[in-house]
Amino acid sequence: QVQFVESGGGMVQPGESLRLSCAASGSGFKFVNMAWYRQAPGKQRELVATISSLYRTTYASFVKGRFAITRDNAKNQMYLQMNTLEPEDTAVYYCNIAGASATTTWGQGTQVVVSS
Repeated sequence: QVQFVESGGGMVQPGESLRLSCAASGSGFKFVNMAWYRQAPGKQRELVATISSLYRTTYASFVKGRFAITRDNAKNQMYLQMNTLEPEDTAVYYCNIAGASATTTWGQGTQVVVSS
C-alpha cells in the first residue's frame, strides 16, 4: 500500500509562488494515477489537479493555468508548482490517489497561506 507525505507549504504574498512536494512510500507508485487536493477553512476538500501514470494531466477550472502538476517516478515524488497565488488559494493541500474519497487514508497535508 502506498502512503504519502506532503511538504513545501508556507505563507506567501499574493502573486508569489510555491512548489509543493509529495513523497510516496511503498511500491507501485509509478502505476498509480495521482492527484492534489485542497481544503480551505470551512469548506469541503476539492480536487486541484490530477496526473495519470502516463503523465496525462487535468486541472480544476479555478487553477486558470497557474499551477502545474508533475511527477518523478524514479524518486517516488509528485509536485505541484503554484504560481500567481491568490488569497483564495489559502488551504491545506493534500496528495493522494486520483479518485480518493473521505474513506481513503489521508496524510497531514501541507498548509498554504496567501496573504498580504
